[in-house]
Amino acid sequence: MKKYHELQEGVYDPNIFKAFFLAGGPGSGKSYVVRRTTGGTGLKVVNSDDAFESLLKKAGLSLKMPPEEFERKEKVRARGKELTSKRQANYVDGRLGLIIDGTGRESGKILRQKADLEELGYDTYMIFVNTSLDVALQRNAERPRSVANSIVITRHKEVQANIGKFSNMFRRGFIVVDNNDVLDPNDRELFKEIWDQVKILLRKKVKNTRAKSWMASELAKRSEGPKGKIGTGRIAGTGTLKIDPKKKKEIAKGGFPKWAKRN
Repeated sequence: MKKYHELQEGVYDPNIFKAFFLAGGPGSGKSYVVRRTTGGTGLKVVNSDDAFESLLKKAGLSLKMPPEEFERKEKVRARGKELTSKRQANYVDGRLGLIIDGTGRESGKILRQKADLEELGYDTYMIFVNTSLDVALQRNAERPRSVANSIVITRHKEVQANIGKFSNMFRRGFIVVDNNDVLDPNDRELFKEIWDQVKILLRKKVKNTRAKSWMASELAKRSEGPKGKIGTGRIAGTGTLKIDPKKKKEIAKGGFPKWAKRN
């Protein structure tokens, strides 16, 4: 169920119908990069890792994920993905701007998600955080929740193999953050360059006909306000009540008592 503030967004969201996919293997620093380059934009971050880590802590499981906790960990992971999926569905229902955080190892999955969002009228882009394997392994070891080195190596190869596919898939909406060295948090020029690219994409006007149709429909609903009609079987909210023209004529002819009994 949507929360009140989510219901108030949607058509009034400044970055409505914009979706950024985030790609990069474990230890690439993509979550850090996206915080520094999209912070303050209001884009909704969709990341099952956040829910997963929170649920691991609640379950009393180690963030280092030892083998003996594998079965319990997988149940928690499934629950985290379920919660994240519901949250994303709420965001999409309101056509809110998104950042979909993932590794990017499954290009087919991203292509399907991209197509589904574009079918609704979204403009889709990608921020690809590129890094060396050595740096990825180092960062993974330093993270509170780490994975086995073998997984880092495999994921790194899978993600790197997809960079060409993603470039063709997103074309001018494909942003590469070259992170083959350890990121300097004080390097404002690097983040400014990325931020400028993101800002240009966010400022693009919505042109998709499906998106425009949805926005027009939502604006029409809001312009009507919390009004209802007498005689339609439902009175919505508060404010001025409008009488159905047909019922108004019936009442004028003295048919109100009969109409009242029927309703």
